[in-house]
Amino acid sequence: MAKELQPLYVQPEFTSIEEERQHRKERLAVAFRLFDRFGFNEGVAGHITVRDPEKTDHYWVNPLGVHFKKIRVSDLHLVNHAGEVIVGNRPINKAAIAIHTQIHRARPDVIAAAHSHSLYGKAWSALGRLLDPLTQDSCVFYEDHGLYDNFGGVVLDQSEGERIAKALGSYKAVILRNHGLLTVGTSVDEAAYWFIAMDRACHAQLLAEAAGNPKPIDHETAKLTHSQLSRPDSGWYNFQPLYEILVEEQPDVLL
Repeated sequence: MAKELQPLYVQPEFTSIEEERQHRKERLAVAFRLFDRFGFNEGVAGHITVRDPEKTDHYWVNPLGVHFKKIRVSDLHLVNHAGEVIVGNRPINKAAIAIHTQIHRARPDVIAAAHSHSLYGKAWSALGRLLDPLTQDSCVFYEDHGLYDNFGGVVLDQSEGERIAKALGSYKAVILRNHGLLTVGTSVDEAAYWFIAMDRACHAQLLAEAAGNPKPIDHETAKLTHSQLSRPDSGWYNFQPLYEILVEEQPDVLL
């Protein structure tokens, strides 16, 4: 009889709020370092947030001006929905507060949200279009991402954040025209992986359209493929080997 194979990664269970908070913060710090590895840095732009498991109207975020490559668990700041820093002593990117506060308010199901000025994401965003289902991987976002078809400068106003949240709707991602990408998830793992996958989907479509006239996947097949690949646990699972490698190579991230 063949031996039953055990899953390589199993989602954790927590015995206390403190344990769950530490887990979320560790995932968040690693996500920043992975964003550095994928080239998602652009000066001081970009932010990932995770909702606090106890104070659910608070979220953990990166302080302004700390390079993604240097982020550690101890660098993370706690901010409430009024934009006040509760834990930490450095300023926070005002755009992060304007965007993420409204995302977390509008979507109680969202635990984490990721936004950065990645090269291919912002290049695709300039077209003001949704992604097409050109590849198996891009079907993750088929009929599951929105378009914020406006650009009014740096997002500093809460009302602009509200409009972005509205464009996101119930989707896992939104393209911000002339700006970049934003993804959400039920864990840092999921939100961060969807961002990586979406930037690569943008890259693939830019290459395909530059090379010729790409043939999209038909509607029914794209819907089927979306159902097979787009579950929250799929995003979570795909993040695990990235997390494992990063922590092995840069253990100081957990300090």
